[in-house]
Amino acid sequence: MNTTKVFGYLSAFIVTSLLLSGCTSMGGEVKKDVSLTDQTEKLEEAGSNYIGPAYTIGIITLLNKTPSKVLGIGEAATDILRTSLKQAGLEPVMLTKDELKQHDAMIELQQSGIVKTGKKDAAEGMNSIDFRISGAITSYSELSEGSNLLLTKTKTQIARVGVDYALVDIASGKTLVAKSGQGEYKKTTRKILGLGDSSGADTSLRQGALRDAMNKAVEAMILELSKRPFQGRVLLMDGDIVIFRAGTRSKLGSGSTLAVYRPGKELIDPDTGRSLGKREKKIGEIRLSSHTNENVSEGSIISGSGFRKGDLLKAIN
Repeated sequence: MNTTKVFGYLSAFIVTSLLLSGCTSMGGEVKKDVSLTDQTEKLEEAGSNYIGPAYTIGIITLLNKTPSKVLGIGEAATDILRTSLKQAGLEPVMLTKDELKQHDAMIELQQSGIVKTGKKDAAEGMNSIDFRISGAITSYSELSEGSNLLLTKTKTQIARVGVDYALVDIASGKTLVAKSGQGEYKKTTRKILGLGDSSGADTSLRQGALRDAMNKAVEAMILELSKRPFQGRVLLMDGDIVIFRAGTRSKLGSGSTLAVYRPGKELIDPDTGRSLGKREKKIGEIRLSSHTNENVSEGSIISGSGFRKGDLLKAIN
């Protein structure tokens, strides 16, 4: 075999090998292994380790505060957040900003005494929600890194997104989690002798970065909720029987003891004007008798009296 043929065979072998290796890098699907932080796996682990109640979480559509006002990024982030919460074992419910403003305004008026509770309590309608999430997408960017070799040209695209978010206890008004974070996603494409993925506009970059950021946020919330004792609300008093929101989803065992609190006025920091939560006064204790269904339980009074709809219940460790 002459030298020319040997060289030809070797060249063909090298090109074929490169083509085969290049094909594995193509495609635009969002996959677990393309997140720079492996955050999807971390969320799955946190979710599998979460043994707390299946709380209902109210979500307010995340604001779009990116400097360039990236079209639809707030709505896309909200959809991913809702999916991540559901996968973690929580129950997401969408809230509108108008509903939230009306609710907060009515509570403020009722607490000031200007408007009496009467037949309509401001807390009604929020009693079915345990916590709420609000926030904003604050930045979004994409960059490319590339390399040129003899036969191949490689391009790596990286998307980064910034997010601010807060988890607030509906009953107490306290902010449990308030953080700023960043999500990242990368995709590598390769061309061999002019063949391969051209890697033009790719929506999977944004989706991947948002998913990474939202999964980090949900992981932080799960860790916080895992540390807290169960809490619920009184739904109805039937004589000495307390009917409250808990049920089998609360994962409370029969005989569990819960403290009863009466939420009070908003506590405002005089220096910043920000809410520090609501004053809570312990007014008694009850013992869980049975679960009516997955959302409702019944209990008997151990101490205290005058319990009413909307009173806060917290499991005693």
